[in-house]
Amino acid sequence: MTRSIFKWDLKDFIQAIIGSLLCACAMNLFIVPNALYSGGILGISQLLRTFIESTFHLSFSFDIAGMINFILNIPLFFIAYKLVNRTFFFRTLFCVCVQTFFFTMIPVLKVAIVPEILTSVLIGAILAGIGSGLILSSGGTGGGTDIIGFAISMRNKDFSVGKISRSINVVIYSICGILYGFPTMIYSIIYSFVATLVLDQHHTQNICSYVMIFTKEKPDAIVEFIKTKIKRDCTYWEAYGGYDQTKTYISYSAMSKYEMQRLEKQIHDISPHAFLVKSEGIGIDGNFEKKLVE
Repeated sequence: MTRSIFKWDLKDFIQAIIGSLLCACAMNLFIVPNALYSGGILGISQLLRTFIESTFHLSFSFDIAGMINFILNIPLFFIAYKLVNRTFFFRTLFCVCVQTFFFTMIPVLKVAIVPEILTSVLIGAILAGIGSGLILSSGGTGGGTDIIGFAISMRNKDFSVGKISRSINVVIYSICGILYGFPTMIYSIIYSFVATLVLDQHHTQNICSYVMIFTKEKPDAIVEFIKTKIKRDCTYWEAYGGYDQTKTYISYSAMSKYEMQRLEKQIHDISPHAFLVKSEGIGIDGNFEKKLVE
């Protein structure tokens, strides 16, 4: 039943849970103890938490930002359902629920594990970026601006989830600077910037790549695998080796880094003597679809 709803293997569930755990640890152990703020909907939730606690002089045994974050995400779940697809909606709902659990259960330290604030910010950013990348690579999101970024980047190849998050965070951190001072704003921006850079490096569906496959035999099986399993097109042509003048076939295809990894795992079962040349992080113009969700 869960497989039909989420279309996930056990590995994907574990990856999403670990990613959610890393994000919560980054916040509660490194960022919040330094009175800093995340970006996106979570950042808004943290600002609301601080406002509620200071205005009404309330004290909670856990960080209520996680619960506020879940409530604010409810309208965005409809965007996930309408603009992406049903599977993405269920995956995102699962990830946000798991994140809310970890945000609530992991205590916010009174003093960060690492006392030096910049070091603490960088460690937290790296953990959060890797965590968010793991969640996105599993086909879900941690909610918030990730949902908006996912929906836009699927329709515009010039955008990535990280870029969209950084743009939205400009407004949030400007407000943060006005309310809580320039140092808080600067360190929070450093956290957000590093975290989204790390995110884009680990969100493998978002990284455009190409591969050239050299074989001595006709590449019918390779072309068929790319077309049916990866669902990309593939072009091939005949060439001659400069060393021995033997006929060689060159197959070429553009795909995401995630799809490239799938091809690399299978290529030598398909063609044992195939030789691959690949490149990642390339720019692709024209009619190239970003398939961020399977």
